[in-house]
Amino acid sequence: MIEEKRYRVVIRCPQCGEKFVLKGSRKEDGTIQTGFVRCICGNSSRLYVDTAPE
Repeated sequence: MIEEKRYRVVIRCPQCGEKFVLKGSRKEDGTIQTGFVRCICGNSSRLYVDTAPE
């Protein structure tokens, strides 16, 4: 059973410089789920992601 821990996720786009601060939770496979799909500039492949527990 995985503990429902929340994470602070900072996503930065190197293409346009936009920064997003989101909250997410860890899925069973170990990835962090935030619902983020792509940056407002359309970039969805090259993103810098930093996570920290809350």
